[in-house]
Amino acid sequence: MTNFHKRILRTGIVLLVFLLLLFFSFEQQKKQSSGTDETAKAPISDTAFKLNTVVTVTLYDSTDENLLAEAIDLCDKYENLFSRTLPTSELYQLNHGLLPQEDGFFCISPEMTELLTTALSYCEKSGGAFDITIGPVSALWDFTSEEKVVPSDAEISAALPLVDYRKVIVKENRVRFLQEGMQLDLGAIAKGYIADKIKEFLLEHGVKSAVINLGGNVLCVGEKPDGDAFGIGIQKPFAKRSETVSTIQVRDKSIVSSGIYERSFEKDGKFYHHLLNPKTGYPYDNSLVSVTILSEKSVDGDGLSTACFSLGLEEGMKFIEDLPDTEAVFITEDYKLHYSSGFPRS
Repeated sequence: MTNFHKRILRTGIVLLVFLLLLFFSFEQQKKQSSGTDETAKAPISDTAFKLNTVVTVTLYDSTDENLLAEAIDLCDKYENLFSRTLPTSELYQLNHGLLPQEDGFFCISPEMTELLTTALSYCEKSGGAFDITIGPVSALWDFTSEEKVVPSDAEISAALPLVDYRKVIVKENRVRFLQEGMQLDLGAIAKGYIADKIKEFLLEHGVKSAVINLGGNVLCVGEKPDGDAFGIGIQKPFAKRSETVSTIQVRDKSIVSSGIYERSFEKDGKFYHHLLNPKTGYPYDNSLVSVTILSEKSVDGDGLSTACFSLGLEEGMKFIEDLPDTEAVFITEDYKLHYSSGFPRS
């Protein structure tokens, strides 16, 4: 073999080795890229006990654990605004006359102003069936204690004159009560507001696919990364949280339920639950066990679920049918499901 042929052979071998190395390098990069894509597709989730319930946030298009933790921690910020029982909260200090005053009004935060304005609008729309001034009455009840204490008729009768949403004036980050001794309870609407704020936070940080679950208040951010909707179950009353009566497909909407099974107790053969009638001071008894609302914003779903439960099946259904982009399903004591005209069926 001549030197010329030897050089050709060596050049060919070097070229072959180079091509093989290039091929294996390309394959390795493709595997790493594929692995990265799979990791990005895997949702991350965190769960904590906040707002006196189990809170879960799941991100489908982000792997930022710090962002997830910040979203969860927002619950603490808003609990320190809206908790009725936390002494450091703004609402507690408002109810006990501890906030700064100006011209007879208490000075409140923009967040409190925003939530009170929304809540009072649902008080008005429901004709007072939903009333956030229920505070003096709800304070008499404790549905988390093992003692199962039922307030006396005298205690309830003394508290009822303080319940009237029409005696609350809100304007320009200030609030005034027209009757001394009034107290607000935002427990029926605050979680929806908080869920909306968590969604705003996630959107501001580039998240477009997520599910926020504040103890049954579920708010879907967008849709799944593959374009599918989120499958959200409607809880079966008095069953475990994982047991559902129906599952619906949800994109970028809120689904909120209020039911007598959430906080309740039985004493002397009688059942008591936390959905109180502002006119009587006792739990509603209207043949409903739950109401689920499908809406754009979670604060609306929260307010409407309580308002519609308070109104009862017939009036509550009429209320929903008059609202745009809002649907509901009512569950009665016989476990029948009553759907509004546009509610999606599973």
